Amino acid sequence: MNTSDPEPTTTKPADAAAMAASGRPRHPGKGKKRGRKTARGRQVETQARNDVNSLLGERPRRRDHLLEFLHLIQDRYGHLGVQHLAALAEEMRLAQTEVYEVATFYAHFDVVRENQPAPPPVTIRVCDSLTCALMGAAKLQDTLTHQFDAGDVRVVRAPCMGRCAQAPVAEIGHRHVAPATLQTIRKVIEAGDFSPEPIQTRSLDEFRNHSGFAQLEACRSGGRTPQQVIDILLESGLRGLGGAGFPTGRKWGLVRDASSPRYLCVNADEGEPGTFKDRYYLETGHWQFLEGMLIAAWVIDAERCFIYLRDEYPGLQRVLGQAIAALEQAGFIDPGFVELRRGAGAYICGEESSMIESLEGKRGLPRHRPPYVAQQGLFGRPTLVNNVETLFWVPAILEKGAAAFATEGRNGSKGLRSFSVSGRVREPGVKIAPAGITVRQLIDEFCGGMAAGHEFMAYLPGGASGGILPASMADLPLDFGKLEQYGCFIGSHAVMVLSTSDDVKDAALNLMRFFEDESCGQCTPCRAGTEKAVKLLEREYWDVDLLTELGQVMTDASICGLGQAAANPLKSVIKYFHEALEEARSET
Repeated sequence: MNTSDPEPTTTKPADAAAMAASGRPRHPGKGKKRGRKTARGRQVETQARNDVNSLLGERPRRRDHLLEFLHLIQDRYGHLGVQHLAALAEEMRLAQTEVYEVATFYAHFDVVRENQPAPPPVTIRVCDSLTCALMGAAKLQDTLTHQFDAGDVRVVRAPCMGRCAQAPVAEIGHRHVAPATLQTIRKVIEAGDFSPEPIQTRSLDEFRNHSGFAQLEACRSGGRTPQQVIDILLESGLRGLGGAGFPTGRKWGLVRDASSPRYLCVNADEGEPGTFKDRYYLETGHWQFLEGMLIAAWVIDAERCFIYLRDEYPGLQRVLGQAIAALEQAGFIDPGFVELRRGAGAYICGEESSMIESLEGKRGLPRHRPPYVAQQGLFGRPTLVNNVETLFWVPAILEKGAAAFATEGRNGSKGLRSFSVSGRVREPGVKIAPAGITVRQLIDEFCGGMAAGHEFMAYLPGGASGGILPASMADLPLDFGKLEQYGCFIGSHAVMVLSTSDDVKDAALNLMRFFEDESCGQCTPCRAGTEKAVKLLEREYWDVDLLTELGQVMTDASICGLGQAAANPLKSVIKYFHEALEEARSET
């Protein structure tokens, strides 16, 4: 078998495997009891089998394509019926439980059980993450429920959709409405077009006419060696901008030194509430991102590249699919060298090992480490994982030099950062600013100050998991390693600004509900801890000692960063917002 193929590409299951998957006994005489033949497992209906075969066509029945096949079924029928799941299991030579557990793990799959009605044809999802909550999402959902939640339309809550600068946000089918009101949503429903909103992009030729792919061509033609590229990135100070902040050049070197075959995985599944910078770069500079990705693939001599894209970005699915096809046609890449994969609504898959599990067609459960994914990642091979923004900066750094990037920082930091700013500021959005800038400077210099009628009270420097700091600490540098001593971190650079009109206790509860929903359930400290924390935070008076103990257990004992950081908001409120807690105590 070719080592470039991660899974066998047999297109039809053998009879024995098909019988095992469908539950039919393999041998005469088996499965009999008291003279009667009894079925084992769910029998696959002929119509369901034909439906699945028709949708899959000639695609290879690889296990790592399971999520893609589930999307095909749901896109066609609007839900996942148990008969279609059984037929898919038979077709892929998997146990039905394997398919079922994957389908029910991801929030965007609607699994319809027997004797259960299918969901209505139109679903309105209303984001209830922190910024949208500040902007009236709860009231909007109540209004929509009274107006639409019957017959052919249902209204449900949903986590962050990556459009926090236009909060509140709703999604109808695959079309986002931002900002969302009863009037704007009614207009979309009346029009009946629920396809993704169009994204205007440049063509490949236009990008190349402005020196696009020049840095990739210089690498491939011998103008630079892989080690020279790594050295330039190290000198520039470029770090992983998905949240961890690991030096990019060092990471590339570690993977390049590992045994082949090696893979490159792009984490485009930014699900941290308040984060939307990767969407910005994919919409405005997807060619530069792709050039950076292909340079990374060249440096590590990758066998194949995978882009794991948020399902909340359906318009970008089309943009990137067309771009990859254009690169193949132009001869930049071989057909199949870059695979675009679609997430299915799981925040945990932003964690690199969970993303890799999902790419392999499994539930997005974090792996125990070591080994690290740079040593043993996708399909058990050394794997480089970078996020979109990190790769976006690579061509510019190679073109302008390491010093041009490194000298942009403030307060001892290096480089530029893309801050996703939302909340109570006059001009929210993606702000490209020097690393190490303070939040006060960010608000005043890049966001036009606070929104009218709002007084700065608090901020989240790193999204939902980065903690909450008071306005009195607004002069701290925003960069990796600068905030940890205060119990916070910069993470994905998602800055959410609160004013005196907001309640930090309500903010912490909103964030903890998000973590409760998004916990993968693999480890008890996170699974049970987030649930118990929500119940404790819902009380008028917080039991500070119990919450502190619970938060410490989650931090110390959870498997991955979700559980380890989930308690940061409540810890921050306990540490820095005594007045809010005392007010609650005095009212009880």
